[in-house]
Amino acid sequence: MATIKDVAKLAGVSTTTVSHVMNKTRFVAKQTEEQVRAAIKALNYSPSAVARSLKINTTKSIGMIVTTSQSPYFAEMIQTVEECCYRQGYSLFLCNTQNDPEKIKNYVEMLAKKRVDGLLVICSEYHKDSRNLLAKITDIPMLVMDWTATSKESDILQDNSFTGGYLATQHLIENGHQKIGIITGDLAKTISVERLAGFEKAMQEAGLEVNENWVCEGYFNPEDGYENMMNILAQEEIPTAVFCCNDMMALGAISAIGEKGLKVPEDISIIGYDDIHSSRFFSPPLTTINQPKKTLGTQAAVRLFERINNKNVSQKVIELTPSLVQRKSVRKLT
Repeated sequence: MATIKDVAKLAGVSTTTVSHVMNKTRFVAKQTEEQVRAAIKALNYSPSAVARSLKINTTKSIGMIVTTSQSPYFAEMIQTVEECCYRQGYSLFLCNTQNDPEKIKNYVEMLAKKRVDGLLVICSEYHKDSRNLLAKITDIPMLVMDWTATSKESDILQDNSFTGGYLATQHLIENGHQKIGIITGDLAKTISVERLAGFEKAMQEAGLEVNENWVCEGYFNPEDGYENMMNILAQEEIPTAVFCCNDMMALGAISAIGEKGLKVPEDISIIGYDDIHSSRFFSPPLTTINQPKKTLGTQAAVRLFERINNKNVSQKVIELTPSLVQRKSVRKLT
């Protein structure tokens, strides 16, 4: 494998001149530059990425910490971030934490040792220990996308979950449903509380009673949607429609309904939240609330590059606007 010394010898120049040509750090006469580039091509020379990064003080890499890449919501956002990094010539190190503070600590230390140029942290909520750890990081440009304001260094994500919950419930009411249940997400999380509040507000405005037996708490996975729907179906009176606070719980709920010999939407209407890519292929295709995940992923990547180039950028509020996507899982009652 050719070295920079081999290139310099063939071109008849010093290794310093070769370095200046490659890194464009100083003016080099055109003829000399052509000699160096011809030698590089003849020897098929490629500089060591590690050595190059040490010299120019950049590794062209980004670290990304997420709750889990298995969640379709996060997976679609990660794909967008990766594409943005690729277009900027950056590599992406992806770390799944399951929101475990110890994992977050270990991954941050690992990424620091790899000398990443920036750190992108996107989780649905943070433990206090995790927030304290992230607040201590001052030597790596970092973007913490948080659903609540944790520090002045964090950009704030406002996904308007209240509005999304309201829109979902309002759609069911407009289609004639009065007996409506809800399978919430983890009520220790802000987004779950806000979606439930939106549901309650729409019910209140319509003069409809919220049946507490039909208010169930899940944890954003299909198993919880399945189990909670089974509990609802085991009751003496069942709702005509159920709002599931994410699409994966809606998938589990639809499975439970089918297992009981019932059909969606003929017997029970279902509406989800997030509009993950696969929701259009559910049986039936899922009516849901769209979250602009690509917009979030793109803005997160752009903001991190801004922080890499300017460490004094101010805090920013990134606002997402949910919207209704009508498919075939909600029946209009006459």
